[in-house]
Amino acid sequence: MRFLSDNTATACPEILAAIEQANHGLVRAYGDDPWTERLDGVFSEHFGTPVRAFAVATGTAANSLALATLSPPYGAIFAYHEAHIAVDECGAPGFFSGGAQLALLPASHGRLDAATVGTAFANHPRGVHGVQPAALSLTQATELGTAYRPAEVAQLAELAHRAGLKVHMDGARFANAVAFLGCHPADVTWRAGVDVMSFGATKNGALTAEAVVFFDLTLVRDFELRRKRAGHLLSKSRYVAAQLLAYLESGIWKRNAARANALAQRIGIAAGAALLHPVEANEVFLNLGVARRAALRTAGFDFYDWGPEPAGEARLVVSWDQREQDVHALCAALARS
Repeated sequence: MRFLSDNTATACPEILAAIEQANHGLVRAYGDDPWTERLDGVFSEHFGTPVRAFAVATGTAANSLALATLSPPYGAIFAYHEAHIAVDECGAPGFFSGGAQLALLPASHGRLDAATVGTAFANHPRGVHGVQPAALSLTQATELGTAYRPAEVAQLAELAHRAGLKVHMDGARFANAVAFLGCHPADVTWRAGVDVMSFGATKNGALTAEAVVFFDLTLVRDFELRRKRAGHLLSKSRYVAAQLLAYLESGIWKRNAARANALAQRIGIAAGAALLHPVEANEVFLNLGVARRAALRTAGFDFYDWGPEPAGEARLVVSWDQREQDVHALCAALARS
């Protein structure tokens, strides 16, 4: 009964069908195919504004190429200290940007607040001897399974823009955040001041399909060249583009996310006082203690430890295709222990 990661999930039937439908005939390569050419229009409709959307294969590529477009080699990228770009991407943002550094900040339940960010901007040295503030990166949903409200994103983006920084959003679990918030995708992106986002689909039923979406269209040309130079201009991009089109046009992005969120909510309720953070997406963080954590594993549940070993904390992630019986069994085990 696995709650390790939503990356362990299968690809959903609509995604596999889209790949099969695209797998016929000879078409132009490197994005000149009919599927890739439709991405801009479909993403523009999804967000309710003209955008440019580029298919890439991984979230690390999406984040790092987007941030490299926003930051020069001597730039500083402000982010939560446990952001994916800080702890799970092996220095890729610095590598792709040619040297940009991460300026890491504390946050409550994974959400940066205006006071912390504003102070960091104000106190960061801007002389010739230091890296220069270039970008603010937010994660939606956050690394701790919470969601920024539209007003929170807008306040942070306003601070960033006022200080001369661009705003990036890591949307690996963006669908889960929007499903929880019940808002329009625009409300927590361009309407709130986001300039570019990494749009995730892989964790929510797709098969190696991510996108970089530009709301600030002046940044596009630089990104196109960086993507090619980095080896991420896919020759057979129709297979990734076909997935992204199906993901948005069929509505499976919301259906899959809503189901995973609902199951995660059930686990959070069953956990009671062990719950560490509000459950607002598909991740559940618990303080179980070492013995209770071991007992759950003995009972057949797989999940990752979180934080220092003696703390006894755990992260459980619900996938779009999680079996109902696994969730029921986990809730029962949490209630007993």
